[in-house]
Amino acid sequence: MAVTLTLSHQGRGDFDACPLSPAMPDLPYYEPSADECAVFEAAWRHRLPLLIKGPTGCGKTRFVAHMAARLGLPLHTVACHDDLSAADLVGRHLLHGGATVWCDGPLTRAVREGSVCYLDEIVEARKDTTVVLHPLADDRRVLPIERTGEVLIAPPSFMLVVSYNPGYQNLLKSLKPSTRQRFIALRFDFPAPERERAIVMGETGCAAATVEALVRLGYALRTLKEHDLDEAPSTRLLVYAAQLIQGGMAPVTACRVALVEALTDDDLTAMALLEVVNAHFA
Repeated sequence: MAVTLTLSHQGRGDFDACPLSPAMPDLPYYEPSADECAVFEAAWRHRLPLLIKGPTGCGKTRFVAHMAARLGLPLHTVACHDDLSAADLVGRHLLHGGATVWCDGPLTRAVREGSVCYLDEIVEARKDTTVVLHPLADDRRVLPIERTGEVLIAPPSFMLVVSYNPGYQNLLKSLKPSTRQRFIALRFDFPAPERERAIVMGETGCAAATVEALVRLGYALRTLKEHDLDEAPSTRLLVYAAQLIQGGMAPVTACRVALVEALTDDDLTAMALLEVVNAHFA
């Protein structure tokens, strides 16, 4: 079954294009890096599907939540996985009170509502699952439901957004050209140091000196060449470490549990990473 998070935002369905200074104080926190907010808005206005690619923990999901709130639209988020089926997205018949009833999946609900549907790590889903997206992701903007005979026409406010991490991409986990070329795309990366400092401080309220040390540590770990880490430390992990430090935990301990142990299971690699941590918080 799909793991689905549904967020409802009450607000206007339109806004002035001003990506660096949103005027709605209750938005999910997001620190823009360039013109990604304006691109998202333009994609929504022109009814274009959007693909976001970038490493784990660089802000893709938060960005989508932020923009859905700015547009005043509900957001349906699906965490894709190897067993995700088309029925998980579209819906299925279920037994209820002795009768068989149809139950919409998150994609169908989003189309009916005219909201944003976000498929996180789309390449993790089964290959046949992405086929159901094709008629929604081109000029037809329709969702055929074979089991009920319905053909849903997406309203103007509906938007389809997908994401994936190119670092995991291989021959078995990639988007087919027939799927990929239905989307416009944004490339995300880890933020520049000044923006990452603003993000960690904005999320945690941690002291500037501590945040500076954490950001420098993150950069140092990302540039390590001699250790084969599957993933570089994400901004998300830096935020976790800052939250623990802000709550009273010793910085080295916070970095060990939030960064080192999250990055590797290898004892020698962990010891090497801890040396880097100690060098930044000695």
